[in-house]
Amino acid sequence: MKKSNLIILMAAFIAAVNFSSCKKDSAEPQPFVFYSVSVDGATVTFTNKSEGTTSYKWDFGDGTTSTDESPVHTYPGKGKYVPTLYATTADGVTGEASTVLHIAKTSGIKLDDNTLSDWDTVTHNVVAGAGTFTLAKFDYNSENVYFYFEMNTKESNGEIYDFYIDADNDATTGYTTGSFTGGGYDVLLEGTMLDGWFDPFYHSGSDQNAFSFEYQSISEFYEIGTVQQTGNTLKIEGRLKRAKLKGLTGKGLKIGITATKNDWSATVGTLPPEGSDAFYLDMSE
Repeated sequence: MKKSNLIILMAAFIAAVNFSSCKKDSAEPQPFVFYSVSVDGATVTFTNKSEGTTSYKWDFGDGTTSTDESPVHTYPGKGKYVPTLYATTADGVTGEASTVLHIAKTSGIKLDDNTLSDWDTVTHNVVAGAGTFTLAKFDYNSENVYFYFEMNTKESNGEIYDFYIDADNDATTGYTTGSFTGGGYDVLLEGTMLDGWFDPFYHSGSDQNAFSFEYQSISEFYEIGTVQQTGNTLKIEGRLKRAKLKGLTGKGLKIGITATKNDWSATVGTLPPEGSDAFYLDMSE
């Protein structure tokens, strides 16, 4: 998973409370509380840059705390959190600073680790197929939709894949096909995929039953990760870039996939089985 860094610089000047002095006119100067954060998925590195302080307490906003000067903390999941740093001077004066963090849904899938074992942790969004497709799994984060296929075929067959995607989850818009019911397909991705040919098309026209798709020039909208061939079993992982394809930034999509012989002579596999409702990937969590 691509690492993304969010740097938030913040400073807070809070009225300090002097716990050590008995004189009303001899308040100690308030501390300068200042820190930055770097976010990588659900893990946040807090770098304390406060001045004139000697002890610290962090309230991470999820029910946990730390007294480390610059802690690293992993949040339990997607959500909005308000971490607060309480910094205290040697004279006992405490100041505080807070910020707001938005932790997006994360995925443990990595395409550059030369293994498919990370898919073992994906136990939901599992779909049975027909023909060459044995099963598929899907996952997502704020940047990508991930897919994994197990197939009864060989990479050397050069099969052509068609991804029918109802990106806006609206059956009244897009192409309707008897292969996968319950969706109006706005996006079509077509090609051998494993050989670097995979073209994007967007549905056009008002006739929802017409096969009307227009080619789109979109670069780097997909990536293939590990591919494993063991006998007649082919395993493939990849991802679609959400920001690159129209509609994939929403809270859910429907998808149906076909595999066709490389001479277009016959359909050899469908996911889910032909005539079924397309698979709905809920991305609202």
